[in-house]
Amino acid sequence: MVRLFVLFALLLAGCATRTPAPVVERTPAVPPPEIVAMPPPAPSQTAPVPPPVPEKDWRPELYSVKRGDTLHAIALEYGLDYRELAAMNNIENLNVIRVGQVLRLRPPGEPPASGAGLTTAPLVSVPPVTDARPVSPAERGNTDTYKAQPKAIKLPYSEAALAQLQTSAPQFEPNPAPAPAVAAVVSLPAPVALPVAVAPPPSSPVLPAAAVDSSDDRIDWGWPARGKIISGYSETASLKGIDIGGAAGAPIIASAPGRVVYAGSGLRGYGKLVIVKHNKIYLSAYAHLDQISIREGQNVSKGQELGKMGNTDADQVKLHFEIRALGKPVDPLRYLPRG
Repeated sequence: MVRLFVLFALLLAGCATRTPAPVVERTPAVPPPEIVAMPPPAPSQTAPVPPPVPEKDWRPELYSVKRGDTLHAIALEYGLDYRELAAMNNIENLNVIRVGQVLRLRPPGEPPASGAGLTTAPLVSVPPVTDARPVSPAERGNTDTYKAQPKAIKLPYSEAALAQLQTSAPQFEPNPAPAPAVAAVVSLPAPVALPVAVAPPPSSPVLPAAAVDSSDDRIDWGWPARGKIISGYSETASLKGIDIGGAAGAPIIASAPGRVVYAGSGLRGYGKLVIVKHNKIYLSAYAHLDQISIREGQNVSKGQELGKMGNTDADQVKLHFEIRALGKPVDPLRYLPRG
């Protein structure tokens, strides 16, 4: 019994000495502000700078055939259709041209520039017609410096004034004889020189540089094949286009709409080749094809298949692609879309 009392007393003492727990006031937690993700900035909409367009046609009027030339190679070099080149020069056999033969590169009879070759004689001024007939003082009338008529005198009326006027008045003959007529002297003008167009003396025709239509630059170019660029354009190294590597038999497509002006293997170093003329300025060339799917004279649209990738006349499977402006090779990467 005593033990229970002692234990109870100890429990009460322990409860009496315990330090109460502190009370802390807490404010309710405020939810963090909502985070809104901002959209990424829009890509730049600045249009790429278009490549320069030739200001004039640099091609000469005539070309002298050299050793090793072919009609197809000359046409490609000057951006022409070889059939039109043959027609301009009355060539019947497209495979026969002679060294030293002079070929016309422009259609005959092309008119010269506006206003060229004509001279106009200057106009001669015509002198005015004058009347040399003498004029009498009576016809002239009174002026500030010349008096053709007498001055009137006013006098008060009287017999003396009347007598004075009668004695001083001039005497006129009745019905005087008419004066002889004087012929009018007229000075005739010199002959008038009318403007005359004077043609220059006949000589060998010299055709001016043809102007280039700015609308011919509006071409929507596209990539001719899928693959990696293994060789780039270089004017100094005489690399006239780009080489795109790929798998044999991969499709080769037209880079822009136009007309097929050549399809064959007649140009050395190009293998099986397709040339598409797009307008008066531009043409594109597709070389080393394994096979050709179109024919000459056919109109093609952008993206239409021209053939299959191959390695004809090449050391590996690839597409050699050129863009030419007025016959001159230009860098295709300046025309093809990026990405």
